[in-house]
Amino acid sequence: MTTQDQQASTDEWIKSTCAYCGVGCGIEAKTETDGTLSIRGDESHPANYGKLCSKGLALGDTVGSEGRLLEPSIDGKAVSWPTAIDHVADQLSDIIQKHGPDSVALYVSGQLLTEDYYVANKLIKGAIGSGNIDTNSRLCMSSSVAGHKRAFGTDTVPNCYEDLECADLVVLVGSNLAWCHPVLYQRLKAAKAQNPNCRVVVVDPRATDTCDIADLHLAINPGSDVLLFNGLLAYLAQEKHLNNDYINAYTEGFDAAIKTAMDDAGTSSDNPVDWLHLSRITGLPIAYIETFYQWFANTDKTLSVYSQGVNQSSAGTDKVNSIINCHLATGRIGREGCGPFSITGQPNAMGGREVGGLANMLACHMDFGNDEHHNIVKNFWQSENLATKPGLKAVDLFDAVDEGKIKAIWIMATNPVVSMPDADKVKAALEKCPLVVVSDCIADTDTTRCANVLLPAMGWSEKSGTVTNSERRISRQRQLIASTGLAKPDWWIMSQVALRMNYSGFNFTSAADVFREYAEMTGISNNGTRDLDISVLANINDDAYEQLKPQQWPLSSIDTGVTQKRFFAEGGFYTPSKKGQLIAVQHRQPMSQVSAQYPMVLNSGRIRDQWHTMTRTGLAPKLGGHKIEPYLQINPQDARCFHLKEGDIAELSSQWGQARARVSISTDMNPGQVFMPMHWTGVEASDGRVCSLISPDVDPVSGQPELKFTPVAIKPWQYQQEAIVITKEPLDTHGVDYWVHRTIQNGHCYLLASQNTETSLKDQLLSKGLFANDGNSITFDNPNTLSYRSAKTFNGELHSACIIAPKISASDYAWLDTLLSQELSVEIQRSILSGQASASLLTGKQICACKQVGELTIIDAIKNEHCQTAEAVGQCTEAGTGCGSCIPEINQLIDSHGVQLMAVAE
Repeated sequence: MTTQDQQASTDEWIKSTCAYCGVGCGIEAKTETDGTLSIRGDESHPANYGKLCSKGLALGDTVGSEGRLLEPSIDGKAVSWPTAIDHVADQLSDIIQKHGPDSVALYVSGQLLTEDYYVANKLIKGAIGSGNIDTNSRLCMSSSVAGHKRAFGTDTVPNCYEDLECADLVVLVGSNLAWCHPVLYQRLKAAKAQNPNCRVVVVDPRATDTCDIADLHLAINPGSDVLLFNGLLAYLAQEKHLNNDYINAYTEGFDAAIKTAMDDAGTSSDNPVDWLHLSRITGLPIAYIETFYQWFANTDKTLSVYSQGVNQSSAGTDKVNSIINCHLATGRIGREGCGPFSITGQPNAMGGREVGGLANMLACHMDFGNDEHHNIVKNFWQSENLATKPGLKAVDLFDAVDEGKIKAIWIMATNPVVSMPDADKVKAALEKCPLVVVSDCIADTDTTRCANVLLPAMGWSEKSGTVTNSERRISRQRQLIASTGLAKPDWWIMSQVALRMNYSGFNFTSAADVFREYAEMTGISNNGTRDLDISVLANINDDAYEQLKPQQWPLSSIDTGVTQKRFFAEGGFYTPSKKGQLIAVQHRQPMSQVSAQYPMVLNSGRIRDQWHTMTRTGLAPKLGGHKIEPYLQINPQDARCFHLKEGDIAELSSQWGQARARVSISTDMNPGQVFMPMHWTGVEASDGRVCSLISPDVDPVSGQPELKFTPVAIKPWQYQQEAIVITKEPLDTHGVDYWVHRTIQNGHCYLLASQNTETSLKDQLLSKGLFANDGNSITFDNPNTLSYRSAKTFNGELHSACIIAPKISASDYAWLDTLLSQELSVEIQRSILSGQASASLLTGKQICACKQVGELTIIDAIKNEHCQTAEAVGQCTEAGTGCGSCIPEINQLIDSHGVQLMAVAE
């Protein structure tokens, strides 16, 4: 490592990049004298200009040794690095010799840095000779990749974030931008406030917080996006809003695409759009569809931003192309404020695409099946064993593990036992696989529990390299603190295994070494024939790499400022004809359909303050208070139908598995649909893995799973008692029917429920030593009401406390979260024994994660301080003055409680 890579001095702010979504926000970090890591936004970074979301602001709370994988191990026994490397290399070599190169696979992650991704791809495709490398990015953006390649000839994102500020119409399709890409949402919100002509349309089955700035919300039936945009294309043709000059000069396929769109929409050259047909299939009022079509037709600067709601579908690629078709047909691409813009979910999903981290790519936007590309890669890598065909995509890959075709799998920086569809099958497959190697920075995950070999990898803040965000901007992730335990960079681990297997070309000594080779490869025999070219960076020295500023590709020279590059305003596509392709796509129903047995449609997704499977965000107490356990969002009508009340626990089942979640009743859901978040794991909850329910159906082109449409059945899960426990030490939850864990300040919080009629929940907890005799205990026990409350103290400090009752509401006891970090007072003891907090303790459920402001505090400001705007609430309470992601929820509270205040005043 270079000198600059070492741990920062206490007076130095180091620029790096956030670890979370594809926005790729720049951060600055400083190690304080007490060893903590301070984080602030980088005002010079063009992705965020200093803004951060709640997760980014809490990055400093997620570093350290807690829960870390500290040393290599084989079959549970700690070993040295040389022993681990030798073992992995010998095992892989033996399996390849006996069963061939396609008997091994790598499953990697958008959490890897580009340098890690490059070495992984070179190892499996160039050295081992198999295409069997795929990535969790398959689950989030592979349909966009496939749609781009069909339309543009290559995986090119044509837009820049600046287009959010330039557009007069922004169409958000399948994107809860407010929660999933909060900084971009804030940029759009600010731009809309500055531009009175700007309109926002949200296309989403749910009413999300993103709708807070929407001029029109199209609560579309799940799976009907293709028909909506085919109808739009037909309308544009019929109303003569096409750009025929652009179509004729720069595109092909228009006639076939428009014919299919017209047939789909019930339209012909002589007949108007069949509005009733569109309304029936999409579930939208005719007036809403007409309004959307008119706005799109009459607004030149139109930007369509789409994300997982489009991609995660068995028709995802067709959905992407239906959107792109409308932009190609109007020539709204490559110009300021115009274009189809795919927003990725992970910090380096784009970097993985660049270096070939998907099974169906070679490297550097070169393709299988192209002899010229094959020869370029073969000669550059000096590989006599280069893979000649695509490998298995994620779902097929784990099916092959299950079938015994893949004998060895190496999983890096991801948790497929939680995130893959049909997750129970994935777990069973790994448990019977002869060799499962997992490289991770976290010791205990659902996936590490299935591993034969564990390899400690550096995590964010420890490793050094590059990431590429959704607008093709490469940024540096820099080492901020010393690595934990024996953790090593992923590129180093793979290079050592490759060398031990006697493969040449892996003598890398630093991340900069890897980056230079990758940059050089992008320019080989390119000359503008491929979109990706950063070869001007191939000769930078270590110091220049260390100081590298954000660079947006393609690059003709090193960018020392902030440029905005777009593609395709004047053609220049990468198809054989050099013309953009309009693709004829037709609406089709999702593969799995609702039935009498499974009558509801399950949608899955993210929540505001958590990330993926919570191995990082779960360590930050301030991020756990907004949504504290797995929940099922359901319409009131359906809740009544299934005999569910607010706060109940519901049991969900599908053809593939089951889960349990707390009921949240909301008109934000349309009847017939439910939503459940993706984040909870078997480590953090008993039954919260939503992907155990999810259908393994995939898009036939992209291989992306259908994560937004799974038919499910729902029923109440009846329990005898439930409990809330706070404790400074982890609690043994084995044998408890339902439990959820989260980290709080100075300890842990558990939500529990039990169906056991023979042993009370109190006795179960006491048998686990929750309130052992050491220390002092205060207890209230009422057997008649099955209520029990107790607390244990040491030296005047609270060590643990619990409240047990037949029915309690976790939101009523939000004040418990703070007690382990407070001085034990008589007031606190009385509150625990009574189960009721005094006014000074009661703040309500968390609304603002950045400033740690609760619901009751905000309501008090609305009612008693007469705060009638989010700005006024912020001035009074600081809520909403951090990242701003909670402002939609603050506005909802103002709508609910401010109106009551005005009514009383009248």
